Amino acid sequence: MSNQKAKLPTPLLSIIPVIVLVVTLFFTIRIFGSDALEGGSQIVLLFSSAVCCTIALVYSKIKWSVIENSIMDNVRGVAPALFILLIIGALSGSWMVSGIVPSFIYYGIKIIHPKFFLVTACIICSLVSVITGSSWTTIATIGVALLGIGQAQGFSAGWIAGAIISGAYFGDKISPLSDTTVLASSVTGTPLFKHIRYLMGTTVPSKIITLIIFMIAGLNYNVTTDLQIDVYTLALKETFNITPWLFLVPIITGIMIAKRVPTLITLFISAIMAALFALIFQPDVILEIAGNASGVISAKFKGFLITLFGTTAIDAGSPEINELLSTNGMAGRL
Repeated sequence: MSNQKAKLPTPLLSIIPVIVLVVTLFFTIRIFGSDALEGGSQIVLLFSSAVCCTIALVYSKIKWSVIENSIMDNVRGVAPALFILLIIGALSGSWMVSGIVPSFIYYGIKIIHPKFFLVTACIICSLVSVITGSSWTTIATIGVALLGIGQAQGFSAGWIAGAIISGAYFGDKISPLSDTTVLASSVTGTPLFKHIRYLMGTTVPSKIITLIIFMIAGLNYNVTTDLQIDVYTLALKETFNITPWLFLVPIITGIMIAKRVPTLITLFISAIMAALFALIFQPDVILEIAGNASGVISAKFKGFLITLFGTTAIDAGSPEINELLSTNGMAGRL
């Protein structure tokens, strides 16, 4: 094949695209700052890719059709992850508007002691991730609720995200249901549980160190006072219809995950169920999201769709709670 006969570039030539990427990215970030993610950094990546393609075409004599097929193969490989990211946007929005996440926050604030919140969040995410075999699903569901609980108790988003992600990826790594763990053992020809046993040698010590760090951070953190927590719970109670019936959605989601229903199907069904629960249990919130719409039915249909794809901003009478309840749906991730 033509790509097998291709002339390999020299080490000096191979490093040119890397240099171009680093230099252009440096100036892009320096000029645009945090706004570089709005488009500038993507252009830099495309430009660096163009340099690679030029070297392949001119020096290595690789046909464009071969390069194009390679690009398509890579895009095809990451397509499932992109779809998951989009559906997670719909999931987070629908779980928020339906009152599922606010209910988790409401009950979680009352149950979880602030001093042990970070450790508890890390352990909960680990257990859920081991059971589900999916770190992304854990972060998108219980992780969103824990983020709200932690912020209501006064923790910074960085500490909370660290606890959630640490727990989710630890569980995903050692779970026999994890696609990546199963794939790694299959590719290397290693028995699954033998592969997991070897992983434990590095993951368990790092997990213990992580829990110690979160324990020390929690014990020394100045958390929100009980009076402020009461204000948060009251605001949630007045804005949403807080009821245990809302937990049917996460329970059904957990059952589908345990039955190993494909991730895309599970997340899609969960998002649709949550949006329907929003129509049933949170009609006032749906109408608020819909804004100016002629007729109650049209407003509810508009609110139903915005719940899944749009940016939602719910007024709970408190700036802190409003920030917790704001979400970006599917369109916000495009």
